[in-house]
Amino acid sequence: MNITLSPAQQAFVQSQITTGQYDNIEDLITEALTLLADRQQKLAELRQQIAVGTEQIRNGQVTDGEEVFDRLQSKISSLSQPDA
Repeated sequence: MNITLSPAQQAFVQSQITTGQYDNIEDLITEALTLLADRQQKLAELRQQIAVGTEQIRNGQVTDGEEVFDRLQSKISSLSQPDA
């Protein structure tokens, strides 16, 4: 496989190798592809969570925002009070 990089990309790759971040271009590409795969996995998980939340909203499975904040404030208050 042949890949053509822009001059800016070439300079970046070379700087990463020169500064010792990576031993060679193969290590850099491996890291880049790993990060891309991780990003895509996280995006897929977020999309799934959004789909679940959207379905819950459609089904009326929601909690009023004020109630949520009241619960959080109660938890925060109980954690900040010293033990007797």
